[in-house]
Amino acid sequence: MASVLDNYRRLFGVPHVLSLLAWSLAARFYLPGQMIAVTFLVVEWTGSYSYAGLVAGAFTLGMALVGPLRGRMADRGASDRLVLVCGVVFSVGLTAMALMPGSLWWAAVPLALATGAFGSPANQVVRGLWPRLTRGPERQAIYAAEATTQELLFVFSPIATAAVVAWAGPREAMLVLAALALAGSVGFCLALRRAGVTGPAPAEEAPEEAGRPRRSLVRIPALALLFVMAFLTVGGVIGMDLTIVAWANELNAPEYVMVLASVWALGSLVGGAVAGTFPGRPRLSRRALAAAAGLVLLVPFAPPILYLTTPLWALPVLFLSGLTLAPLLAAVMGHIGDLAPSNRRSEAFGWMASAFGAGGALASPMVGAMIDGFGIAGGMAGAAMMLLVSAGTSLFVPLPAEPDDRVTRPAEPGAPTDGPAPAGPTGTTGSPRPRPER
Repeated sequence: MASVLDNYRRLFGVPHVLSLLAWSLAARFYLPGQMIAVTFLVVEWTGSYSYAGLVAGAFTLGMALVGPLRGRMADRGASDRLVLVCGVVFSVGLTAMALMPGSLWWAAVPLALATGAFGSPANQVVRGLWPRLTRGPERQAIYAAEATTQELLFVFSPIATAAVVAWAGPREAMLVLAALALAGSVGFCLALRRAGVTGPAPAEEAPEEAGRPRRSLVRIPALALLFVMAFLTVGGVIGMDLTIVAWANELNAPEYVMVLASVWALGSLVGGAVAGTFPGRPRLSRRALAAAAGLVLLVPFAPPILYLTTPLWALPVLFLSGLTLAPLLAAVMGHIGDLAPSNRRSEAFGWMASAFGAGGALASPMVGAMIDGFGIAGGMAGAAMMLLVSAGTSLFVPLPAEPDDRVTRPAEPGAPTDGPAPAGPTGTTGSPRPRPER
């Protein structure tokens, strides 16, 4: 058991990592619940899941449009101010939508688009920081740990949001999420200052690489394929989230959202925790295919194919489907962390955030239309289709370079340095020695 937990034990000893991880999660707590609150609010206004998906997609599209820009801003410094400003403006926008009269439903899309542009940049900021704070095995474990602990948000945020919707209403749920987004942004801003990582990201390339002309990261083929995978994967996840909300709403039982979404996320939490203990480099194609198969497995259990007496009978299948999600996301993030230039990692994760947002923006109205036309099973099929295409894309992603064992580790594990960092694989786990893929 001790050897199985070595990766996590090393990680917990790295200075500032736990504080940054916890507060970055707090700054993102509103995200999983936002889909629930927005869907119930817009359906209450219009009775249309297609329009609800369009509004929810506008939030993520707003984030997608500014992801690379905010990543470049974080790489150049003042990431604490960036986080704080975005938190304040986003909370104001969410509050405005919560207080907006239903007669102005047509204004929800532009308001959501503008508000989404100021969604929390905590994910791309903190993912760009991990290579600055960790080395060797610690660096290799952190992306798996983040993908796993992130699933806690998808367990507790839907529960909290659906509970407020059921007991008070969707407007009140939006106000609660606005307050939580602001509090999380303030806390993460202070954590960045305590860790002393608000300055520009150091360049770690060799001199001959540093002198090359700067080019867009989307023109690097390996990174471009990973961004496409991120686009498709999160599109499938967001589509499934919308389908779960629609399933509960069709039964006039919003409390089912708490159970269905949380069990799905709990499966992902368990899957990520277990995957983080495995040695060797993660294999993208295997993980992507498993995630797609998990969603395909759910389709026959949903109406109009099968009318269960209660959707709770589908919980075991939901849990099995969720097992595959965090391991896949950890592998995608790890490959991006390996392949991006060291002084442009926040920008790379900004492009990933844009891919996430664009995927959600496409999936939300598409899956909403499939729900309107073909029922809950149709929505699940649409989400599964996106993950199947992601699995096909993964076959063309090249492997990161093997680590250089000649690099000297810092005296204090995890201490920030200005020197070069090892270019080893940032998969879910592993050691600096080359290991076979799994």
